[in-house]
Amino acid sequence: MIWDDEGYLLSKNRYNENSLIAEIYTKNFGKVSGIIFGGTSKKIKNYLQIGNKLYVSYNAKSENRIGYFKIEIFEALSPLYFDNHQKLACISSAMHLIKILTADSQKNENIFSLIENFYILLSDNNWIKNYIYWELDLLKNIGYDLHFDDLVDEKIIQNEKKYFSKSSTEQKIIPNFLVDKTKSAEDLNTLLSGLKLVSDYLEKTILKPNNLNHPISRLQFISTLK
Repeated sequence: MIWDDEGYLLSKNRYNENSLIAEIYTKNFGKVSGIIFGGTSKKIKNYLQIGNKLYVSYNAKSENRIGYFKIEIFEALSPLYFDNHQKLACISSAMHLIKILTADSQKNENIFSLIENFYILLSDNNWIKNYIYWELDLLKNIGYDLHFDDLVDEKIIQNEKKYFSKSSTEQKIIPNFLVDKTKSAEDLNTLLSGLKLVSDYLEKTILKPNNLNHPISRLQFISTLK
C-alpha cells in the first residue's frame, strides 16, 4: 500500500533512538499511524509540532502491518502560537480529541474540514466561544449531536432570559450562547461554564462507556484559561 496525501499531526511517540511513531489525520485516508524513520533528527523534528500540516508519503507492506511515513512540511501552523500558551494548549487539546475520538483509516472529509476551520477560529477575537462550538461540531460528526434546545427550560429572571437543564435530579444553568447562537459570551466564567458542560457530556456519554480517560491536554487547556 503506497499513497501520498496531506494531513495534520495528531501525536508522536518515540519508537527507538532515531525514529517516531506518529498519528496523522489525512484528507483521503483518515487517521493513520506510521513510523517516521529519523524523526528525532534536527532536520525533521522541527516539522513535527503537534497540529502542523504535513505532506506525507505512506508505504506499508499490507493493511495489517504498520507502515512508514516520509514527510515534508506543508504549513507550519503551531509555531505561529508559540508565544500564546492558551492557544498552543488549545491546539494540543483539539488534536488529542481528534486522535481519541476518530476511527483508524476511515476517511471523513467533515473531520478534515473541521481541523482546517480550527485554525481559522484561532485568529478570531471570540476564539474561545468558537472553539466550544467546534468541539460540539466534532461530537456531532462522530455521532453525538447535543441539542441544547431539547434539554433546557426557559425562564425570565430579573428581565433576563435564562436557560436551565430539564434534569429532575440536578438543575444546571445553561449558558445562553449554547442555546442561542446569536448571543455573545465575552465573560470568561460563562465560557468556562460552557466548557464544563461539554466536558460533562464528553465524560458521561463517550469517555467512560469506552473506558477512556479525559484527555490531560484538554484539562491543561482549560486550566490556562482560569
